[in-house]
Amino acid sequence: MPQLFNRSANTISKVSIAGVLLLVGGLIGLVMVLGRSSYVTRAEEFIAQPIQFSHMHHVADDGIDCRYCHTSVETSPFAGIPPTKTCMNCHSQLWSTAPILEPVRASFRNDTPLRWVRVHDLPDFVYFNHSIHVKKGVGCETCHGRIDQMPLVAQKQSLQMNWCLDCHRNPEKYVRPRSEVLTMGYKPPVPQAVMGAQLVKDYNIKGNTSCSTCHR
Repeated sequence: MPQLFNRSANTISKVSIAGVLLLVGGLIGLVMVLGRSSYVTRAEEFIAQPIQFSHMHHVADDGIDCRYCHTSVETSPFAGIPPTKTCMNCHSQLWSTAPILEPVRASFRNDTPLRWVRVHDLPDFVYFNHSIHVKKGVGCETCHGRIDQMPLVAQKQSLQMNWCLDCHRNPEKYVRPRSEVLTMGYKPPVPQAVMGAQLVKDYNIKGNTSCSTCHR
């Protein structure tokens, strides 16, 4: 019986199988990379707001404490978005006729809130408590980046589960003294590994990684 396939068919079949496996592996890798890219996470993306608010100006230039606007960050799961009255405490006197601030004045006159767009918008199935992270020495900068250098706010971290788990599994890499939680550009006086390990003990940080910690 004559041979049906040329001897080269063996090589071609092996190369074809290897090519298919590489293609499938490449596609899986591409999906994983894409899933962690800023295209999906929206990191570094500036979100349009009803009025341009510069944290750089208010925090770095004017020295306003984060808690002046985000009043509940130490006591509540939510940091809080300031009401228009908070803005008008200053802007009834400063830049009181500036055209750019007319939406703020209109909001105050009409008693209608400004519709700020949430930048760090976690899914509904994720529970996050600001106050417990502040009490455990997680700095604002750790999650929000150098907010004092942002003319417009952008999400700096991916906010994906693997990013959260890295901190929960290795809290000593991130925690700082509670007195420095609000400090931007904080530099530990001793190596972070040494200070962090001590703070984990002092603050009784458990680094919970059970599903129910964040998914309730």
